[in-house]
Amino acid sequence: MSESLIQNLLDALSHSPDNIPLRLQVADLMVADKMFAEAAEQYQLVLDKSYGNNKAQLGLARCYFAQEKYSTAIIIYEQIGHMPADDTLVYIKCLIRENSITQAVNEYQKLIALNPGMRDEEIDSYLRVSSAGTSVSEEEEDIFNTDEAYFMEKPALGFSDVGGMQRVKDEISLKIIQPMKNPELFKAFGKKAGGGILMYGPPGCGKTFIAKATAGEINAKFINIGLHDILDMWIGNSEKNLHEIFEMARRNKPCVLFFDEVDAMGASRNDLKQSAMRHVINQFLAELDGVETDNEGVLILAATNAPWSVDPAFRRPGRFDRIIFVEPPDESARKDIILSQLKDRPTGDIDAGKVAAASPGFSGADIKAVIDMAVEDKLTESLSKGVIQPIQTKDLLKAVKQLRPSTAEWFSSARNYALYANESGLYDDILKYLKIRK
Repeated sequence: MSESLIQNLLDALSHSPDNIPLRLQVADLMVADKMFAEAAEQYQLVLDKSYGNNKAQLGLARCYFAQEKYSTAIIIYEQIGHMPADDTLVYIKCLIRENSITQAVNEYQKLIALNPGMRDEEIDSYLRVSSAGTSVSEEEEDIFNTDEAYFMEKPALGFSDVGGMQRVKDEISLKIIQPMKNPELFKAFGKKAGGGILMYGPPGCGKTFIAKATAGEINAKFINIGLHDILDMWIGNSEKNLHEIFEMARRNKPCVLFFDEVDAMGASRNDLKQSAMRHVINQFLAELDGVETDNEGVLILAATNAPWSVDPAFRRPGRFDRIIFVEPPDESARKDIILSQLKDRPTGDIDAGKVAAASPGFSGADIKAVIDMAVEDKLTESLSKGVIQPIQTKDLLKAVKQLRPSTAEWFSSARNYALYANESGLYDDILKYLKIRK
């Protein structure tokens, strides 16, 4: 019944291709019949004619989730300003599957705080979030004291593995790497190996990757810490938890300690209503200062998408006194990322330069989504024809056309801060990137 109805409606669309309500109805019927690839095509056609159509965006994101194209679904969800609670749950599940656990925890806690009825057993189980918002098992209580490998790794990559980002690499090298490699020289000038760097910029532009590469460059241990590692694993004892993380780093010097989404941890104390979080921030500042111990050899990197939300106290000398803007990859870097993502996949003659030129403003995550879309299309085609169909340049260009850079929304907000809340010149790099003169 539904198949014949869908076909009748498609026939009607052939005579009225600009009928957006009708096309949305067709797409919804396809979703109900689990025709997700076909439905995604219809939603995309709507967006081509009505950019920003909320119903089409939500439908397209759900289709990608159903097809396990999680990174692509995330990009679409993050372009939507407001979405229903049910779709927020789907977004959180996408984040979990892409291993963006800190972000997933933050989004889930915000959701259930507003609507406790939206709790989801699958998400609760995976994130170990109780009704109180925290959870821990007995086996996990001593995990920081035992230096478990879950928290610590020794990356097997360096700056040579990072495409582009030369300015960022140069600044990190001067602040962190060279003092480690030439301690006597820096000591003569009164400089120690240590201190902090705060990286900021749009999501998906490689802040975590460059942090790992920094550790690999100096053969150091690497500890990646998110907000949920601090708040969720030690009930009512977050300050001690944070202290143990720093102690772990001190026991394993040289060590790169990386705090992702530090704005959630280091939000301005004036904006915080919960005294518990103010105590955590004060503890964080004390650890950065090395009040009770020496932080030499502990190299602290942090990343944020919202530097304007970080407490100014974090930017004082000896803390995060070097602020680096991590911009979207340039054309050359995008080419390198494309070639890297296509490695070991069946390809024809690929003009990576052409694809890079067609994707200005795309983040590294956006490019990964482009590759994923092209791979899924060729996989479907290969299954249909019974023989491997290699990825071609045209397939990548088609995927690029279907996506818009996820960085656009970030720059829309960042531009206002750079123009109207930039007395210190902290965000001048944003204006330079956007080619705006004050």
